[in-house]
Amino acid sequence: MKKIEAIVRPEMLEPLKNAFLEQEVGGLTISQVMGCGNQKGYTDEIRGQMVIINMLPKIMFTLVVKDEDLKKITSIIIEKAQTGEVGDGKIFISDIVDCIRIRTEEHGEDAL
Repeated sequence: MKKIEAIVRPEMLEPLKNAFLEQEVGGLTISQVMGCGNQKGYTDEIRGQMVIINMLPKIMFTLVVKDEDLKKITSIIIEKAQTGEVGDGKIFISDIVDCIRIRTEEHGEDAL
């Protein structure tokens, strides 16, 4: 099993959510996060002072998928979230040792 954490632009929330629903991807968690990376933020004037705003709003999708579904899910994320501009986001993939469904105590992929 693999855990996918994708951090994308806020405007990509609906397109990605709809794409996951179309592909019947279950077990999706969505969080509003703040972050900075290569995008570096922007400078704004607040009350007469120049302020660097480098923590920008982002959306983080978290999914745990079967190994064989990894390529399909990452392809969906890239297809829907890629604009070609700095700040499109990142996808992080990590191994999951086990998963337990609390209600039934099922383990592993059966719990997904």
